[in-house]
Amino acid sequence: MKNGAAWPNMAHRNPDPPMFYHDTGEPLCFAFLMLEGLSMLSLASATEPLRAANRLLGREAFRWDLCSIDGQPVMPSSGIPFPAIPVDQAIERNHALFICGGARVDPQDERPYLAALRRAAHRGRAIGALSTASYLLARAGLLDGYRCTIHWENRAAFEEDFPHLPITGTLYEIDRNRLTCSGGTASMDLMLHIIADLHGRDLANGVANQFHHARMRDAGENQQGGRAEQIGTLPGTMQMAIRLMQANIETPLQIERLAALTGVSERQMERNFRSFLGMTPARCYLSLRVERAREMLLYTEQPIIDIAVATGFASTSHFSKWVKEFYGIRPSEMREQARAARARSRRIA
Repeated sequence: MKNGAAWPNMAHRNPDPPMFYHDTGEPLCFAFLMLEGLSMLSLASATEPLRAANRLLGREAFRWDLCSIDGQPVMPSSGIPFPAIPVDQAIERNHALFICGGARVDPQDERPYLAALRRAAHRGRAIGALSTASYLLARAGLLDGYRCTIHWENRAAFEEDFPHLPITGTLYEIDRNRLTCSGGTASMDLMLHIIADLHGRDLANGVANQFHHARMRDAGENQQGGRAEQIGTLPGTMQMAIRLMQANIETPLQIERLAALTGVSERQMERNFRSFLGMTPARCYLSLRVERAREMLLYTEQPIIDIAVATGFASTSHFSKWVKEFYGIRPSEMREQARAARARSRRIA
């Protein structure tokens, strides 16, 4: 079925193993298992390229279903309910099952989703995740040994929960029959990759143009979220210093050591950080540690003392002091607010 040109950089790489979609025939069928509070943008960015490809090809090369655990409508973050078919029906008639994330699912609500994902994998279906739903694939044990990605805001907590997984910071990952995506418009890039692989880059470009998606982003491109875009504009030695800070959160490096590793004097590093960021290197390092702590408070259930240790604080009182200084509330309050927000989402659904 593969009749299109390969991606330009493929000539410089070892041949990739065949993907699940190379041997399916037409139409290639996707099921999207929707979580309450899912991101409507992520879902639309995945399905709309398939619709546009069908229109440009003049035939049904792609087909998709929206499903839920029990076939009941699902309420996305937008508040507009989506009709759905039962997930087991969708598994039977589709080649791949994507789970579509948004708000984090509480552990007590995960079981039916984990069971559905495992059933689909047992039936030989490809398994995918959009945005934060990579968590559920990992909890189901379906990402072991596969490259995977997740939205940048959740990556630190994801790495803490699943340190054995090869987690990347890319827009999307397609590793054999596992597909993970950082969400938002990156879902479109993932589908454009599949369209290009099957039907050629000209068709994929045509689909992208339908949505004024100016450039198809390749799988290896990193997400430009959080601080990444700002860091990319800084001098090289500062970028190196910040990367070292990010890689040494639990056991922070001395500023003197950072300066030596980046090849500048401590005084020069101080001048650079004040000039470009308006803060000292020590303050920047502290902000990175507190930012990592916030992600873990919001997106994991790890005890607060464990989060304090994981972000380089010697005591919970010291940890609480700096979280409150940066965010205006104590760690316990931040966690309770996140839990309350999830509870409200469940009641609305």
